[in-house]
Amino acid sequence: MKHDQLLALEAIVSTGTFRGAAERLHKSQSAISHTIRQLEEELELELFSRAAYRPSLTPEGEIFYREALRVLRQMQGLRTTAARLRAREEPELTIAVSATMDLDPLLPVLADTGRCHPATHLRLRMEMMGGPIARLMEGQADIVLASLEGVPLEDVEAEPVAEVTIRPVASPSLNLSDGSRAISALEMQSHVQVIAAGTGGAAYEQSRDLLPGGFKWTVSDLSAKKKVILAGLGWGGLPDHMTEEERRSGALVSLNLETFPVRRTMIFKMRRKDQPPGVVADELWSKIGTADTA
Repeated sequence: MKHDQLLALEAIVSTGTFRGAAERLHKSQSAISHTIRQLEEELELELFSRAAYRPSLTPEGEIFYREALRVLRQMQGLRTTAARLRAREEPELTIAVSATMDLDPLLPVLADTGRCHPATHLRLRMEMMGGPIARLMEGQADIVLASLEGVPLEDVEAEPVAEVTIRPVASPSLNLSDGSRAISALEMQSHVQVIAAGTGGAAYEQSRDLLPGGFKWTVSDLSAKKKVILAGLGWGGLPDHMTEEERRSGALVSLNLETFPVRRTMIFKMRRKDQPPGVVADELWSKIGTADTA
């Protein structure tokens, strides 16, 4: 039994076809078929039923597949351990962070990492919506801080580190409700909703809290969104940490909307399971979200 045989088995099950497995593993379909046939002959078991168009696991194949996944995870763990043992400091490290998150707790961690590893070039990317997970899965970020929406949990390691509260706000010049009465979606349709464009691309596109049927303006980031809302040109959801001072002074008011409740979202630190972290990335990971920096 060989590692590539187990990989082929996992790829067929996860993609649903021999062709899909071939594309994932960058091999020909005939090579995948031959690999599985060799494995079945070695085991003296039929792992797949080929009666239908799509291959399906036999009862024996189901049991073997579960054990094969366990072995693959163990082998990946061994590779990760070996990579850590031989690792040196990375020349560059990229952290992609959801733009809704307050950066203040993260900055001391980055400062400490910079002092301890001055030769490592730190890159900090602020991303919108599905942007952080897109950067991670596309290999453009080593660690991301974002919500779990749209995250392939089987492929990432994730730990909670913070919570972000998003609430709808507007300038008092719009003369919207003071919060004592919930405003209906129909009432809000005559006001412009300001939204920030996602940076995740089509594969990781996300949309939430969009008012159906209303007018919309799209901006590139939360800073622009806040300025547009402060100017009285529309309303929208912003993180509490970005509007605390303005809500206190009255420059912005919270809105009580039927279709846009205050939303609390947990932020997770995430990294890919199949990419062994370097020395600096592993140290940074351990510091993010600790008692002193959360």
